[in-house]
Amino acid sequence: MDAPTFRAQFPVLEHCAYLNAGTEGPVPSRAIDAARERIELEGRLGRSGRSFFMGLIELASAARAGYAEVLGCAGEQVALTGSTTDGVNTVLSGLDLRSGDEILTTDEEHPGLLAPLGLARRSRGVELRVVPFAEIAGEVRSSTRLVACSHVSWASGQVVDTASLAATGVPLLFDAAQALGAVPVDVGVLGCDFYACSGQKWLCGPEGSGCLFVRPERLQELEIPWPSYGSLADAQRPLELEPTVGAARFDHGFPSGLRSAWALAALDVLREAGWEWVHERAATLAGKLAESL
Repeated sequence: MDAPTFRAQFPVLEHCAYLNAGTEGPVPSRAIDAARERIELEGRLGRSGRSFFMGLIELASAARAGYAEVLGCAGEQVALTGSTTDGVNTVLSGLDLRSGDEILTTDEEHPGLLAPLGLARRSRGVELRVVPFAEIAGEVRSSTRLVACSHVSWASGQVVDTASLAATGVPLLFDAAQALGAVPVDVGVLGCDFYACSGQKWLCGPEGSGCLFVRPERLQELEIPWPSYGSLADAQRPLELEPTVGAARFDHGFPSGLRSAWALAALDVLREAGWEWVHERAATLAGKLAESL
């Protein structure tokens, strides 16, 4: 795809140079239309009945598949969340962390990761060790229970040494708020166990959207911190808390038709442009800006 064709799909670019995708991505026209159509449909037809609820589930499944495609994994390995921090909290609350366990993190982390780590230290007695971002792989030691850090630093734009971290064999939780959509991602190649993502940044989705990749081998190690209707394999026996298949057990609440429709439309725009083109274009423009400063 050429740049003018791509840019024409984002109304905000008609009057400004948009440089805020690291906080809130620009909204493509197709996503605006999808969100409007979804709200009008719910208002016109009502929000009740089997067909309505089945439609919500189908939309959520499509959104899950869309995120999975960008992550390079299967849909059943993806939970739908409301933010990167939701995913981080799911992991830190679900793991059997105990007093004295060490979590290794870096000096370039966002409060959205640091606040949950602070809670784990205060409420569960874990030890937090903070090291320079570029040196984290070399700081893993035998007492390290978990590495929790950004894939791409929000402060400097550095990309963490994922290969060296994966080689340590220590469970890895990556904050992917500044990675997914901005740089190529394949969670299998990264070797991470948990990958927490935002939908409203580089994926141009709505606020309150995101996802969490959970490696299948870690499913049984992770308790469901806040079980819900969607967490259950059998909703007729909720007290038994038998989890549904895959990472969907960690979904946050019942799916939103509006968020799913918007997220899907935005993902479609980016996919049609081509992820390789999107990533190369972002890197090229960032490089030009850096050279001119």
